[in-house]
Formats: sequence, C-alpha cells, structure tokens
Amino acid sequence: MSTTLVKETPPIEEPVLRKLSTRRRLVPYWLLLPGIVWLLVFFALPMVYQASTSVQTGSLEQGFEVTWHFATYWDAFQEYWPQFVRSLLYAGTATLLCLLLGYPLAYLIAFKAGRWRNLLLVLVIAPFFTSFLIRTLAWKTILADDSLVVDALNTLHVLDVTSWLGWTEGDRVLATPMAVVAGLTYNFLPFMILPLYTSLERIDGRLHEAAQDLYASPATTFRKVTFPLSMPGVVSGTLLTFIPASGDYVNAELLGSTDTKMVGNVIQSQFLRVLDYPTAAALSFILMAVVLLMVTVYIRRAGTEDLV
Repeated sequence: MSTTLVKETPPIEEPVLRKLSTRRRLVPYWLLLPGIVWLLVFFALPMVYQASTSVQTGSLEQGFEVTWHFATYWDAFQEYWPQFVRSLLYAGTATLLCLLLGYPLAYLIAFKAGRWRNLLLVLVIAPFFTSFLIRTLAWKTILADDSLVVDALNTLHVLDVTSWLGWTEGDRVLATPMAVVAGLTYNFLPFMILPLYTSLERIDGRLHEAAQDLYASPATTFRKVTFPLSMPGVVSGTLLTFIPASGDYVNAELLGSTDTKMVGNVIQSQFLRVLDYPTAAALSFILMAVVLLMVTVYIRRAGTEDLV
C-alpha cells in the first residue's frame, strides 16, 4: 500500500494581498494618465494662458502685462454684442435646419435602408474626405449669381420671401445671411445625422410592432415611441452642431460680407490683424460662457442625460 504525499501551497500573506489589490485599483488610473496629461497640456494650460491674456493691458510693441483689467470683458461685449447675437442666430438656424434635414435621413438609414445602409452611411461622411475649406469654397460656386440653384430659387419666388425677411438681397444669395447659414448647415449636417442614426438604430423593433398591435397609427407610433426614444440622439446632434457653428468664422468669411460677420470673425481679426490679444481672449471666454450656459439649460430642459 503506497502513500501519496500532496505538497500544500503556502497561504498568501495578507500584505501581499493588499499590495495586489492596490495595484488592481491603480490600473484604471494609469490607463487614464495619458489622456489626462493630454488634456492638461493641450486644453487646460492654453485656457489658463488665455485667461491671463484677457486681463492684460499694453500693446504688442510695448509688451503686455497682467493688470487684472476685467473691464476688457465689458468693453468687448458692449462693442461686439451684435456679432454675438448674429452668431447665436445663425448657429441656431443652422442647427434647426440640420435637425429637419437630418432626422428623416437618419430614420431612413436606420429603418428603411436595408442592404444600402452602409453605402448611405459612407455618403453621409463623404464630405469629411475633403477639407473644410474646400467644401466651403464650393458653395461660392453653388450660390453664385448665375448658378442653377439661384435661378431655381428665383423661378420659385423663394428669394422674394427671403429678401422680405432680410436673409437675401434681391436676386443675390452670395454674401448674405442665407449663404452663411447654408454653408453652416452643409458643413455640420453629418454631425447631426450620425448621432441620430446611432440613437434610432438602437430602438428595439418590437416596440414598433407592439404599437401596431395596439392599433397605433404611424404618426402616433412616431410621436409616442420613436421620437422620445431618439431624444439622446437629438440632444447629441444639436449640441455637436450648435457649439462649433456658434464659433465658426470660415463660412462667414468666405460666403458672407461685412454685414454677416460672426463673433468668430471678430476674434480671428483681433488675434491676427488688430493684434489686440486681451480683447480677443475676452471675447473667446464670453462666447464660451454664453454657449456653456445655453447648453446647460438645454440639456436640463431636454430631460435626458443618456447622450449618444
């Protein structure tokens, strides 16, 4: 009769267990460290620098010095408040147009496209294959006085209405508010469609079937089921459209005129032409504060924090 000896594994000491547990807890923080460093170097530090610039006085020749001159904020807003209002108006109009145009397309891709879904998604993001500047310059040709688009708008008497509203000037579209809003709408439309598609695609199709079983009409199904469940996409899309559009200056510079300048154009001019760095920095912070306040109120009123 043989006896088999089993060597028992010695128990792990408690300090070792605590050390292993501490290491496991630190792993997520080590993984986040590169992103945190990136944000500090390329976001937080420039923000601090611009904040200090906004309270400086002086000139480029004599040098700027931090004198805590907060009156720059009030002076900048008092002088350029029309550009702020114009920027928010143009951005809000473009965001609304993107929602009206993007929601049906996103709905079509999510529920009706079938095997063409991937192709349609590629077409949505196709404008990103070219630069922002080239896309905007193309609209100068599209909206030229002798273009087919302007001729069609004249034939349909659309320009009569827009001229009465002050968005165009007679038979001319280029260098008017309508041209700037058209450029903003085109350039930021994909930022509206993609979150909407993602939100709509996540809706369980059985909910639509249940609504039909309860004799709900298509309109009622959309109003009671589809649209409420797609609200995260609506909120995300409107934010991704409105925030960059409110600070944009390329569309107003290339498609507008001196009467359609946005606050982004003023900031760009103050930084690169006038060389009034404190005013430019103050305008940037005012714009950021206004947009942040509007976004906070909008998210609370929208009633959803489940953003796509």
